[in-house]
Amino acid sequence: MGDNRKTSWPEVEGLPAEVAKQKILADRADVKVVVLPDGSFVTTDFDIKRVRVFVDRAGIVAKVPKVG
Repeated sequence: MGDNRKTSWPEVEGLPAEVAKQKILADRADVKVVVLPDGSFVTTDFDIKRVRVFVDRAGIVAKVPKVG
């Protein structure tokens, strides 16, 4: 396949959502970043152009964001 584009961002876990979003978009301007409360119900479809960022009540990234 040879596709070396980044697909996960463990380094943003624990950061504020907006900071995480900017870091993800700096790496992958081709994706849509969706910020959601941790525990949200989401669709099970896989979208290579979507990165879900789950945040806690304080707006801090609660899980490693990844493409999908």
